[in-house]
Amino acid sequence: MRSIPLLILVLVFASLALSCSEMIDQPLSERTVRSLTPSEKALASSGNTFGLNLFREIARDPELEGRNMFISPLSVSYALGMTLNGAGGETREAIVNTLELEGLTPEEANESYRSLTDFLVNLDPTVRFQIASSIWYRDDFSVIPSFMDLNRAYFHAEVEGLDFSDPAASETINGWVKDATGGKIESIVPQQIPREAVMYLINAIYFKGAWRHRFDPEKTMDAPFELPGGSEVSCRMMYQKGTFSMSSGQLFSALDMPYGDSLYTMTILLPEEGVTTDEVIHWLNDASWQSVVNGLSPVEIEVYLPRFTLEFERSLKKDLAGLGMGVAFTSDADFSGMTDEKVFISEVLHKTFVEVNEEGTEAAAATSVEISRTSLSPVFRVDRPFVFAIRENRSRTILFIGRIAYPEQR
Repeated sequence: MRSIPLLILVLVFASLALSCSEMIDQPLSERTVRSLTPSEKALASSGNTFGLNLFREIARDPELEGRNMFISPLSVSYALGMTLNGAGGETREAIVNTLELEGLTPEEANESYRSLTDFLVNLDPTVRFQIASSIWYRDDFSVIPSFMDLNRAYFHAEVEGLDFSDPAASETINGWVKDATGGKIESIVPQQIPREAVMYLINAIYFKGAWRHRFDPEKTMDAPFELPGGSEVSCRMMYQKGTFSMSSGQLFSALDMPYGDSLYTMTILLPEEGVTTDEVIHWLNDASWQSVVNGLSPVEIEVYLPRFTLEFERSLKKDLAGLGMGVAFTSDADFSGMTDEKVFISEVLHKTFVEVNEEGTEAAAATSVEISRTSLSPVFRVDRPFVFAIRENRSRTILFIGRIAYPEQR
């Protein structure tokens, strides 16, 4: 049996734009789906470009080589889209460029986020899809009212001030995230909120869809799965034979598997023998992704797909800075549309969950943008390995010297 390289699971909403001629078992409901507006199409295209850029940037991290990855570009885009409403000057330009929103005015971008939300949530009654947004701020932090109004109006954001010094604040925020992700992501902010943190802008996404053509559990068997280094592990391999959309290229073969009414799909890119997933990821961009989608055509095929469950967590600060958003993470950040105080983005935390089995797929994501005050005095935070010495001042004799790589305690 041919060995199977590590699968890349790409859940990208470009599949929503497939034409009727590209669908399998065309559903009646597809004929009643409204067309996207030009601004919605621009936002979806920008989101895909941003998402693929972010995916490639994360994959460059040597620590993730040969390891699982799973992100929701849509969730990150929504969280940063809310943040964008408070940004000005060079900071706003950096976020706009990173999100690939250059072709949209602020009003068009906001309106498109709102209408795209309504479109996606109400698209397929057989698939459960939710997008929720919220803003939580320290109750003594001065927020410009128009900033909150914009995010309420266009992102349906819940807005609430809390006493961040009270541990109950993190319980409230994390409880909201857990509810919004179907219980799959239990927390996104720390139990003790940092003193400097004054606001969290959070997006949560939940997806649950049954395969249009479900796998028979009786046909699921133990089978080998080849790891990047060439060794093998055993997995539970699902099986079915049917007609699915597929395309082939020099680097990989693509398979499109529909959920529910065929309006949501999973697109799997399987590298050819001798091709790594890194090579496939490096090749991906908006144009190449569109070529994959446009090249899909129906074929009768036997499908073997492993069952899997994955949880992924990552700070996106380094990745977003690498895409050009670095100024937003510094004391030079301009969020004058959010507050009269000097603040910056101190963290962008992203968590995801996905489970694929015979019934279908359940996936969730949460993205938190942490806003902190810019300190007016120097900060010396010993939060990484350090060297220290014990010495006598008059003779300047060093009595002890050492390095702390990990602060063990007795």
